[in-house]
Amino acid sequence: MNDIRLHSVLLGPHTTEKSVMAAEKNRQIYFKVLLNARKDEVKEAVEKLFKVAVDSVNIMKVRGKTKRFRQRTGKRSDWKKAVVSLAPGHDINLAEFQVEG
Repeated sequence: MNDIRLHSVLLGPHTTEKSVMAAEKNRQIYFKVLLNARKDEVKEAVEKLFKVAVDSVNIMKVRGKTKRFRQRTGKRSDWKKAVVSLAPGHDINLAEFQVEG
């Protein structure tokens, strides 16, 4: 994978109450990724950018919600998230991670 693709696969961390609990308990980090990202690309990007060992990667597509404003209906965009499980003894400090763009 080339460097441009490597840096563009991860869009940023996805921090929710559930993701913070998973990070503390199971060494899992949630990321927003490109819609066409694959598991092997996400694994390689996390390993090279953060210099950690990745145990496994799970990817899921989140469907955008349908919203209404007065008489008009709209739809939010679909997006993808990746749950990255780190190997024992490895950790990522998300405070150092900065999203470019």
